[in-house]
Amino acid sequence: MTDIIIRKTGRAGYITLNRPKALNALTWDMCLAIEDALDDWRDDPDVALIIIDGAGERAFCSGGDIAEMYATGLRGDFDYGQRFWRDEYRLNAKIYNYTKPIVSFLHGFTMGGGVGVGCHAAQRIVCETSQIAMPECSIGLVPDVGGSLILAKAPGHCGEYLGLTGDRMDAGDAIYAGFADHFVPQDAWDGLKETLISTGDTAAIDAAATPAPQARLADWQAEIDRCFAGASLGDIHQALTDDDGPASAQARKLMDRNAPLGMAVATQIIQSVRRDPRIENALDHEFRYTYRCGAQGDFIEGIRAAIIDRDRKPKWQHANWQDVSAADVAAMTDGLGSNALQWEDKT
Repeated sequence: MTDIIIRKTGRAGYITLNRPKALNALTWDMCLAIEDALDDWRDDPDVALIIIDGAGERAFCSGGDIAEMYATGLRGDFDYGQRFWRDEYRLNAKIYNYTKPIVSFLHGFTMGGGVGVGCHAAQRIVCETSQIAMPECSIGLVPDVGGSLILAKAPGHCGEYLGLTGDRMDAGDAIYAGFADHFVPQDAWDGLKETLISTGDTAAIDAAATPAPQARLADWQAEIDRCFAGASLGDIHQALTDDDGPASAQARKLMDRNAPLGMAVATQIIQSVRRDPRIENALDHEFRYTYRCGAQGDFIEGIRAAIIDRDRKPKWQHANWQDVSAADVAAMTDGLGSNALQWEDKT
């Protein structure tokens, strides 16, 4: 069975992530295959739009396949991960800037790398089962794959809340926060796809969409803004300590599990991207961290605790949120010089 199914049908270029037993986790080869297809279809007059979906019932895409990154990083070889992220981030920018409509169908879990493939599309469709999240801080990373741009554009300081906690969004939250556009009941998806394939016209999406569920984040907005407006992780920590609302309680529960260094850097990245909201800027800031995360960050330990040993007891570099210094953040966020992302190159 191939990990990805790529074909032309009717007026559509059609991509299906096809690793249902692995929750359609994204491999390096899958990233390269998606990019090649988009390159082939960009100037193809027979292709009016692109459809991306995931096989199986449980997930559109649960994230990147990071087992090899862990294995190579454990040996002190960080080149594999750095090259993977270079290619993945170039794909994320290509999806965001694509000149033809890309329509993504985000059922079940859409997390991490799945956000990079699905949530930069022009038309992002969610349903009753959708669960979208950026949980990277829980494994010693930062929200990446261009996710910091979506977080930076979210209402108020929802971006800081979602990026630092990794909290899961249902369909209503995802639309409210800017990770999705349309709620279409899942039993209407097959018919909608058939219409898109036959007509090549995205107007069918509006006709199929129904009102989204009420967003919990909208109800929490004032509290989130009160607690997550700080300039640093320490400021946010102090505000959360002084607040006893439901958003604060949820945030403290989730953030207590996450890597303090990742959360401190994520705070800075989201704020920086908010000042310059371009996909290339977001990916550049993210890559500064991911390029260094194996040798200098908590990534290897985070994967060990979450994926390899599954003990859920990571030993982070910093014991507390307040322990992360400005120098620690700068060490992970300074420019990379000649090692910075090069958008035109395939590695």
